[in-house]
Amino acid sequence: MNDGEEVEAGKGAEDGKGAGDGGGAGGVEEAVAAAFREEWGQVVATLIRVTGDWDLAEECAQDAFAQALDRWRRDGVPRRPGAWLTTTARNRAMDVTRRRAVGAAKLREVAMLARDGGPGGPRDPDSDDDSGVTDDRLRLLFTCCHPALPVEARVALTLRTLAGLTTPEIAHAFLVPEATMAQRLVRAKRKIRNAGIPYRVPPAHLLPERTTGVLGVVYLLFNEGYAASSGADLMRTDLCAEAVRLARVLARLMPDEPEVLGLLALLLLHHARRGTRVDAAGELVTLEEQDRTAWDRAEIDEGAALLGTALRRGRPGPYQIQAAVAACHTTAATAQDTDWADIAGLYGELERRVPSAVVRLNRAVAVGMAESPEAGLVLVADLEEAGELAGYHLLPATRADLLRRTGRLEEAAEAYGHALELVENDAERRFLQKRLAECRSG
Repeated sequence: MNDGEEVEAGKGAEDGKGAGDGGGAGGVEEAVAAAFREEWGQVVATLIRVTGDWDLAEECAQDAFAQALDRWRRDGVPRRPGAWLTTTARNRAMDVTRRRAVGAAKLREVAMLARDGGPGGPRDPDSDDDSGVTDDRLRLLFTCCHPALPVEARVALTLRTLAGLTTPEIAHAFLVPEATMAQRLVRAKRKIRNAGIPYRVPPAHLLPERTTGVLGVVYLLFNEGYAASSGADLMRTDLCAEAVRLARVLARLMPDEPEVLGLLALLLLHHARRGTRVDAAGELVTLEEQDRTAWDRAEIDEGAALLGTALRRGRPGPYQIQAAVAACHTTAATAQDTDWADIAGLYGELERRVPSAVVRLNRAVAVGMAESPEAGLVLVADLEEAGELAGYHLLPATRADLLRRTGRLEEAAEAYGHALELVENDAERRFLQKRLAECRSG
């Protein structure tokens, strides 16, 4: 648990040689890994647009990244890795489609693939929609979030195709077996194909009914990047950056929708602290201890301005309320200046609109800081009795932190031990171990 902080808010080859081998095999591997983080979604989205085949798009994208490991060692990292990867993947799709070709229709598909130049190149006229939006990743996002798909499938499909998360990673985020998640992804792709769900941003009159689902997916995408559910690192900055980018595009597309502006404000206010949440050794730094002078003031100012614009629309919603909570944190000069009473009130309002156990846990933290740790512990006990957060490591971690603040170190150590049994992220695990050691040493 981040002491005193509620649960966080919440993957044609270039002509000429590039920057060389990046310092040997290790440098090339780092370059490929960076390209995967930055380019996966774009490569897959482009291939889905030109092939209409989701599985083929992912297969050819994976093959392109595998080829990059060998080719970049030999030829150097290209100046535009994304263009190289898209061209390589498209050529692979042409080969596969040609081998599968039976009849004129399939041969036309090969010809279409050959004409398409990837990002910025010639486009298939039939792929244009009446939204005027030509961003392939945004098209893919709205396709993944089509209301004909179950909510869980929308999120899973977006995380797989746009963010490049593996099936095991997505299964862990949803707390379901890997086989279950694999079947969920297969069914979602089959539904898109069989129902003829269009690959496009919907026209203006359909945007409002699709907005809530799309915002929810972008929010969850940011959450997975901001507080990774598993792995060595606390954050996956590539996922956060992609979520912010998509939120910006949505805000340009729907500038009069207050919840769209509220979501972008929320993401920016959290993203502004990204450089201070871990130290140079990769260890978690609590909100109380973060260097506020290192926060991104431009993003904070932009987020606060967006929030103000959204609230003036007079239609407050969950994302605007969460953004207001984030603003309480980021506009406080010091941790001691944080208006925890205001935060507790905001979470009370959020709970009325979104009656979830995680929101109640956040409110328990805020009450514990605004009133007393004992008051927060009462609310935590209610959550433990309800059992909705059983297996969620931040519940015992919150209890442990509040107990530590009261000086009940033996009980706190026991709660930290329980949290350690449940945590999956390595950075969080080390933080909890540090707190446990402190409690045991008195």
